[in-house]
Amino acid sequence: MDVTDVPGPAGGPPGGDAGQADSRALLTIGAFARASRLSPKALRLYDELGLLRPDRVDPLNGYRRYAPDQLEAARLVARLRRLGMPLGRIREVCALPHAAAADAVAAYWAQAEADTAARRDLAAFLVDQLSRKGTTMNAIRTPLAMRAAAGTDGGLVRTVNQDTAYAGPRLLAVADGYGPGGGPAGVAAVDALAALEDQDQGLAQEQDPAGTDLLHSLEEAALRANRAVQRLGADRAPGDAGGGDAGSTLTALLRSGPRFGLLHVGDSRAYVLRDSGLVRITHDHSLVQSLVDEGRLSPDEAPGHPQRALLVRALDGGAAFVPDLDVVEARPGDRYLLCTDGLHGVLPTGSLQDVLAAAAGPEEAVRDLIALAREAGGPDNIGCVVADLTAA
Repeated sequence: MDVTDVPGPAGGPPGGDAGQADSRALLTIGAFARASRLSPKALRLYDELGLLRPDRVDPLNGYRRYAPDQLEAARLVARLRRLGMPLGRIREVCALPHAAAADAVAAYWAQAEADTAARRDLAAFLVDQLSRKGTTMNAIRTPLAMRAAAGTDGGLVRTVNQDTAYAGPRLLAVADGYGPGGGPAGVAAVDALAALEDQDQGLAQEQDPAGTDLLHSLEEAALRANRAVQRLGADRAPGDAGGGDAGSTLTALLRSGPRFGLLHVGDSRAYVLRDSGLVRITHDHSLVQSLVDEGRLSPDEAPGHPQRALLVRALDGGAAFVPDLDVVEARPGDRYLLCTDGLHGVLPTGSLQDVLAAAAGPEEAVRDLIALAREAGGPDNIGCVVADLTAA
């Protein structure tokens, strides 16, 4: 049956007018469940949520009874659940006129297909990573050269730029400061990591095949960065013009031969562009991402959530600071993007991929990405780093 032929949910609140339907024609919850392909448990839940109310509820025993003309609405709910649509979205779709409901279902499925494509790209990336970790040492020692560029922009709304972007010979990093002391916090975080540029990594791959020492160096530098942020907060009085809380996100890649050590905390992001597409290699430490992980929010609902900027983990000088650490196996032809939410928050993944795929080099890519974010309204500071790896 075509979706556009299905009416919205029928049935008013419990205890409706007895003249609405002959009680002998009403269906018990068991019969209605079998006819609609929804379980009685699901029907009780949808009643509690106001999504699909029974036509009649017996005031004495609480038995639910449904009118036959509610079956098509129930079947629509069942089909939308089979698509994986969240209940909140189903309620919205069922309240729409038929044509608008059809458009909403089409839009949802287009987003679902995009999410599936992103997971497919991530799977291909992981397969490549695991395969490369099993290569011989001679292959691992293949030398790579890196060319990178970094840039920040204040955007069109904020009066102060608190984003920091860094591209050195071995280190790539972005930091997004927040609060009155956020700008200095981001600078202090990146400065603490930049000291790693001078460490000799010539034999690191042979001496440290699992990357343990590489990640240990990154973690120690991140802890130094966290202490630096803590000192910034201690040096400011709450009443100072630049005082108050100091905090920052921090996302960085430290190159050691043909691999990167990845450090991440907050909602800035790191991506890699390969044959499989643009793959995000970090996971946001934000309230909205935690709601998506728990299934309480769909990925397409996340960008419009009112608390999308609320972080659950950050570099804030606290004792509980724990960054994500990982090793990324690099290969010639990789193009990496590190960016703050001033970029990825306003540009969809497809737009990021298009710019990265078209740009001749990192400098052009950084310039075009910032320009596109400004064209999209530039509501936040913009920081990004782009790096290319080639065979040396």
